[in-house]
Amino acid sequence: MSLEKDIESFVKSLDLELYEISVAKDGEDSIYRVNVLSTELVDGKKRGVSLDECVHLSRLISPLLDVTPPMSCDYRLEVGTPGIERKVSTLKQFILSVGERVSITLKSKEKYKGLLLRVEDSSICLEVDGQEICFEFAQISKAKTYFEW
Repeated sequence: MSLEKDIESFVKSLDLELYEISVAKDGEDSIYRVNVLSTELVDGKKRGVSLDECVHLSRLISPLLDVTPPMSCDYRLEVGTPGIERKVSTLKQFILSVGERVSITLKSKEKYKGLLLRVEDSSICLEVDGQEICFEFAQISKAKTYFEW
């Protein structure tokens, strides 16, 4: 089993979803980031992930990373959420973002903002100004969730 699959098993054991694993640099420091979302809906929206849940998950993952280091250098583990406004770059991330507002730029430079209704195979469907618009995932150059204040 791969390290990512092992981490995903720990995440799922806490009723959370793995959003992404990334590596970042902060000056001289290397950071191994594990971002998660809640699977639980509250009033039609995903419940936030608590600090206690992040700490618990970090304590579950740390021994695994001691045995199977994710990087060949020293690093810092960060467990958190990707945030309310975050990039959406994979089909899985689109699926995890259904019900949220997204901004999409197509490779043709067209831009759309709306409610992400569903993902079917590789088709991404939004509600934009009361109309449903669908795109193929391959047409999208960038996307992110956004919050309307």
